[in-house]
Amino acid sequence: MPTFRYSAFRAAGSEVAGTIDAENLRDARLRLKNQGLYPKELVPDTGLPGDTQRRSWRRRVSIADLSLMTRRLATLIGSAVPVFEAVTTLYEQERPGELKNILNRVRDRLAEGSTLAKALGGAPHVFSESYISMVAAGEASGALETVLEKLAGFQEDQEAVRSKVVTSLAYPILMLVVGSGVMLFLLAFVVPKIITVFQESKATLPLITIILIKVSTLLQKGWWLLVLAGCGAAIGYDRLRRRESVRQWQDRWLLRLPLVGPLMQRLILSRFAKVLGLLLASGVPVIRAMEITGDVVVNREYRGCLAQVREELIQGGTLAAGLGKNPLFPPLLVHMVAVGEKGGELEQMLAKAGGAFEKEFDTAVTRSMALLEPLLVLGMGICVGFVVIAVLLPIFQLNQLIK
Repeated sequence: MPTFRYSAFRAAGSEVAGTIDAENLRDARLRLKNQGLYPKELVPDTGLPGDTQRRSWRRRVSIADLSLMTRRLATLIGSAVPVFEAVTTLYEQERPGELKNILNRVRDRLAEGSTLAKALGGAPHVFSESYISMVAAGEASGALETVLEKLAGFQEDQEAVRSKVVTSLAYPILMLVVGSGVMLFLLAFVVPKIITVFQESKATLPLITIILIKVSTLLQKGWWLLVLAGCGAAIGYDRLRRRESVRQWQDRWLLRLPLVGPLMQRLILSRFAKVLGLLLASGVPVIRAMEITGDVVVNREYRGCLAQVREELIQGGTLAAGLGKNPLFPPLLVHMVAVGEKGGELEQMLAKAGGAFEKEFDTAVTRSMALLEPLLVLGMGICVGFVVIAVLLPIFQLNQLIK
């Protein structure tokens, strides 16, 4: 019996990994669900010792390339081109790379009689569970073109958000790196030569100058200790974050940070509402849609809450009632979901809620970056001013002694 390697979530939101014996992928997925596990990744176990490392080093496909491929596929299918011919056209047009290799494998599976969703499922590192489920629902309902168009639009929105964050952080990070480099250069090379004059005079130095001398000496003679301490901290953090309890605590702590927490909440809520709305609009059942959405949400605090809401839906509850019991979901979202459930327009209301939270996120990022830039300039000015004052004070004292 074949063996499959899986990475799955429990109902409480914790993550577990292992292997399971089953006849095929569908049987393996069913066995995991019977054990109360919801698979995130399920692939055949080749038994090769370095398989996990090779998979982690596998070249990824960017969101921009994936959204472009999805939109092209939707255009071809909308033009009455058969799925196999559409994928073949995309394969021939794509530049050499990981995406071209994946399209080649998808084309081979389609030639063997597989559906598009099953063919895409062979590349879980590129096509997410939500992507595959929406394609499967589109194939079943005969609205594959519409589903692919929605998928492409969603991916383009996600890429726009990512680009906005990266662009906003580029200037502050550059300032931080340049400022840190200048300070290290001053403390390691310039300040020691100036301070030598003060030490030779054997005059009583101000406290701020003594602090500067200690820091400069530490950078000159104990830099290797700082490097070892940094490497040790990085290794220790990497090992700690592999524990589920530590990652749960980290996700909870991030949500409580003064500036980062509200930004993360808006981004998570936007992604949750948009993904759930897309899945429901594509014909995915609400229980399955909640399961997939829980996998898409990265934060474990929200993931655990969504697992509880899903259990309430299985027992006959409503989505609005389940979301309203947790303070992580704001009243605006709960109210819009309740109105959508009553009016039979849940998909549209979730899409509107996702768009509203995304706009709030964009506004908050703009305001935060506008505040962060002057704060960085102020911080750099304080650091440079500290060095200047520490150097000038002894000079003033020497001048007074000479007079």
